[in-house]
Amino acid sequence: MPRQASFADLDYTRKKRQTRREVFLSEMEGVVPWSGLLSRIEPHYPKSGRRGRQPMPLASMLRLYCMQNGFNLSDRQMVDALYEIESMRRFAGFSSVTGALPDETTILNFRHLLETHDLTTALLDEINVHLKAQGLLVSKGTMVDAAIIHAPSSTRNPGAGA
Repeated sequence: MPRQASFADLDYTRKKRQTRREVFLSEMEGVVPWSGLLSRIEPHYPKSGRRGRQPMPLASMLRLYCMQNGFNLSDRQMVDALYEIESMRRFAGFSSVTGALPDETTILNFRHLLETHDLTTALLDEINVHLKAQGLLVSKGTMVDAAIIHAPSSTRNPGAGA
């Protein structure tokens, strides 16, 4: 059952312009091969329904990981951003700061899970192949200037040596 829109939701969707961060997140939404990445991680990710603390949604954790890399954020900075920046919280699939947000340790453990199963390079390679096929390039930067750039095709003569 979908959640009812709040006044804050309505206010947010009717604002007059998007920030560069929001534009970047919107572009990331459209160009990252989410389902392929999720299927690579899913066999290694803890399942819901077990005893104890339930895992955060896998899709949300992957989105946090991508934002951390795109905006060059530490685990602590990512947690702070979730509490402070509505566009990042929405992108990750969290509706409000009053709901359950991942803490620093949860984000760290997700990164360690990816590293333990040698998934970080595989995920990056899959993203880069997908973006290259679309003629795109991701430029890593700070929270202010991360960008997805439409890369021109090479001007180098294909028959010439490097």
